[in-house]
Amino acid sequence: MFVYPKPALLGRIVPKAKIYQFASANAATKELFVNQVDSIVWQYKLAPETINLPATDFVTEIEIFDIHLKMKEFDNTVLDCIDKGIAFPLIFQCHFQHQTKIMACYKRPSESDSEKWVTSEYFSTPWFDNNNSHPPLPMVLDLGALYAQMIRQLIPLAAREGENIKQQLERNTQLQAKQKEQQKLQQRLNSERQFNRKVELNRQLNQLKITIDALLI
Repeated sequence: MFVYPKPALLGRIVPKAKIYQFASANAATKELFVNQVDSIVWQYKLAPETINLPATDFVTEIEIFDIHLKMKEFDNTVLDCIDKGIAFPLIFQCHFQHQTKIMACYKRPSESDSEKWVTSEYFSTPWFDNNNSHPPLPMVLDLGALYAQMIRQLIPLAAREGENIKQQLERNTQLQAKQKEQQKLQQRLNSERQFNRKVELNRQLNQLKITIDALLI
């Protein structure tokens, strides 16, 4: 995704047992790690002392984890387990053979319990070759803005002018719900035989398309 500054490099191997301990992983999750994950490396630490950006209230540092996989298709449960076990925003660089994809959820402290974190769905880039070139980190004022920009690189729905990341994520969730509704309506229309019902379903689909188009811009 980005070229990270050399002072941020750590390259520390994280034992799976530590993840299990921190996240209170159950037996099924441990089995996923064994079957799907080869190794976990805490590759970079983006913090005031490593990249010279001030912290914010909830983004005091950002961790970049390399996940070396045993298979290309894997369960997001392994990423969720790491996110639950580590109380900092995380960006995952998932590697399989000679390809990589970047994955992350948007992670913030719970408003009702500051000891817990609230996470969005996971977003990702497509798989890309490891020899691809990458840009430097965005020019921002603090770690909170940097984290928001890094997540926004992964969200498929472009931000509107003046829209904060929470609003963008909420709009993306609404869009996905409406698109699922559209798919179900289209399936009903395809199987419907009665003309009057087809007319009504078409009307609903047209109205839904207007809503979806509005969410896309």
